[in-house]
Amino acid sequence: MNGTGSPKALHLGVVLSVLLMLTACAGPGVEEDAGEVYWPKPPDMPRFVHAATLRDADSLKEISAAKRLRQGITGYAAKDEPLFAKPYGIAARSGTVVVTDTVLRHGFIFNFWRRKIYPFGNVGDEGVLSKPMGLAMDKGMNIYVADVTRRQVVVFDSMGMYLRTVGRAEDLDRPVDVAVTPDGSRIYVIDAGGIDSRRHRLLIYDAEGRLVSAIGRRGGGEGEFNLPTHIALAPDGTIYVLDSGNFRIQAFDPQGRFLRSWGKVGRDFGDLARPRGLAVDEEGRIYVTDAAYRNFQIFTPKGRLLLSVGGDDLYDKPGHFALPAGIATDERGFVYVVDQLFLKVEVFHRLSESEAKRIMAEDPAYH
Repeated sequence: MNGTGSPKALHLGVVLSVLLMLTACAGPGVEEDAGEVYWPKPPDMPRFVHAATLRDADSLKEISAAKRLRQGITGYAAKDEPLFAKPYGIAARSGTVVVTDTVLRHGFIFNFWRRKIYPFGNVGDEGVLSKPMGLAMDKGMNIYVADVTRRQVVVFDSMGMYLRTVGRAEDLDRPVDVAVTPDGSRIYVIDAGGIDSRRHRLLIYDAEGRLVSAIGRRGGGEGEFNLPTHIALAPDGTIYVLDSGNFRIQAFDPQGRFLRSWGKVGRDFGDLARPRGLAVDEEGRIYVTDAAYRNFQIFTPKGRLLLSVGGDDLYDKPGHFALPAGIATDERGFVYVVDQLFLKVEVFHRLSESEAKRIMAEDPAYH
C-alpha cells in the first residue's frame, strides 16, 4: 500500500506481529505509521514492512500492546538531542545495533535488551577511534571497527570496552570496512588504497591478527578492485566485496579465490550509480544501498535483482532516504539502513508468506 490512506485497523494483526518480534529480540520502537509502509507496492505481494526509525535517545521506546509508544529509558543523550553527526557503518546481532560516526569519531551501541545507548571508542588511549568507518560483529558480540586514520581494525567487546587491534599501518593504506566469521577465526579487511595507490585489496587475518593473505590490486579484471568500499560474508562463507569504482559486486570463496561478479554503472533497475553499503542476510541475499537511487536493492547470490526498497522523494518519513550509507541485516529478518543526511537508521522487517497474504486479503488496494 505504501501510503497512509488505508485504515489502520486492517493491518493491526501484521503490525502487532512485527511488534511482538521486535519485543522478543528487544528490538526498537515503532513509529506511528510504521506498519503501513510496505514494499513492493500493490498489486505485488508485499515483502518488507517499515518497522522503526532510530535517530536519538528517544528511539528506544518500550513496546506495549495497550500503548504502542512509551518513553524509553536510555543511558545517553537528553530528550530531543540529536545523537548522530554523520553516521556511516552499521552492524546488528542478537538485539544489539552498532553504528559508527565519522564526524564524532566514535560509535554508538544500541542495546535493546537494556534499552540503553552507549558511546564507545571515545575514552582511554588504545581504544580511542580516529575515523571509524565500516564495522562487523562476531557471534561472541565482539565489535570490529575499521579505522581509516589509525590504519587498523580496532576490536571492542559488546559493551564497547577496548580489546585489541588487527593490522599494521605498513600493511594498510585506507581500511574502510571489515567482516568477520561468526567464530572470529578469520577477519577480512577492505583496503581502499586511494587515488595514488595500487593497494586496492582484500586482506585476510587470522584470529590472532596475523596476516594470512592479501588479494587483488587496483584494476578492472577478475579479483582486481577500484576503490572498494564494503565487504560482507554469506552464511556459506562466500565473501562479497562492493567494488564501488568498478560499479560491481565481486564474490570470492572463503580463501579469497574469485568466483563471479555482476553489476554496471547505469540508471536502470539492478544497475549501480552511487553504491554505499553492502550486507548479506541469513538466506544469502545481497543488499546494496545506493545514494543516487535513495534506496537499497536486493540481489540473489548470482546477481539477479529481486526488489528495491525506499521512497521516491526526499521527505524525511518512514522508509525514505536522502543519503543512504551502511546497511546491515540480523538473524531475525530485520534490515537496518543508515541515512547520513536525515541522521537516522531506518529499520525494516521481511514479511513472512502468511503475513503478506493477510495484508493482501484485507487491504482493498490489492483487490
